[in-house]
Amino acid sequence: MTFAPILPWPVIALAFVCVLAFTGWAVATTRGTPYHRPARNTAFRCAAVVLLLLAALRPGLPGGHSQTAAADMDVYFVVDTSTSMAAEDYNGAETRLSGVRKDVMAVAKELAGAKFALITFDSKASVRMPLTGDATALQTAMTTLQPQNTRYAKGSSVSGASQLLKEKIAAAHKEHPGRPALVFYAGDGENTSADAPAPMDASNVAGGAVLGYGTAEGGRMKETTDADAGYVRDKTSDTPRDAVSKADEAQLRSIAEQLKVPYSHRTGTAPTSDMLGKAQPGALVANGDGPGRVELYWLLALAAFLIALNEPLRHLGALLNLRSAQQKEPSA
Repeated sequence: MTFAPILPWPVIALAFVCVLAFTGWAVATTRGTPYHRPARNTAFRCAAVVLLLLAALRPGLPGGHSQTAAADMDVYFVVDTSTSMAAEDYNGAETRLSGVRKDVMAVAKELAGAKFALITFDSKASVRMPLTGDATALQTAMTTLQPQNTRYAKGSSVSGASQLLKEKIAAAHKEHPGRPALVFYAGDGENTSADAPAPMDASNVAGGAVLGYGTAEGGRMKETTDADAGYVRDKTSDTPRDAVSKADEAQLRSIAEQLKVPYSHRTGTAPTSDMLGKAQPGALVANGDGPGRVELYWLLALAAFLIALNEPLRHLGALLNLRSAQQKEPSA
């Protein structure tokens, strides 16, 4: 027999202990008193909860076959949100970040059923969304994602999310050792930090891709997302002019080599399938039939349901007895 718990083992074990301790206390305090029926009812409730906890362990027996789905994986989107991602040189005059939004949601659609996490970095790295199977939450997070405001920009490193990404992947790998992790890094490669970028760690990374946005000619950036906002000005030049951000593909290719994943320059003209086809195909396609298992949790859940029927039946019986007693009472 095998188990595939839907909750961590410690949580289920703690719930078991609490339920048994409460039931033991309730039965002990009512034993030998006129309230022996409540003690029996408490025991019934305990049995139903225990059966549900056993069902949460998802017991099963080896047997049959199952389709090994490509969606059984963790997907980490690492997105550059520095000011340069507002540069208007993606697919004509769109911002680089708008291209990231399209590609992230396209990847999520192709890998429906996977768990997704969103990590962003500019002056600092942060987890915008922890691992979740809710694609709607990812869409909301990407829709509200904006480039860093220029007044708060203090320079960014292209590998600013390296340590945070490493920690999150390691934690997930420890909890689910056999679950592959894919990393999709999206940025323009422009390093504005005074320090040299630290290498990206490829530990536990099974696949993914580095997605590059922007052009070598570069593009201007608006100070904010407001329609009437002005463009960022170049303060390093003696001649007043708009600042231009240029993509650094060499830097992006270096990150791809460090993560051991392919690099894809995203211009808005190539379909997402072209990029996904290079992102470690073995990890992204179905692996065919594999050994399956016969689920037994439903038997435990059914038994819990039948025991729980004691409650409504008991109340129905009490209601009928009360009505019968009222009908037998002599009228005044």
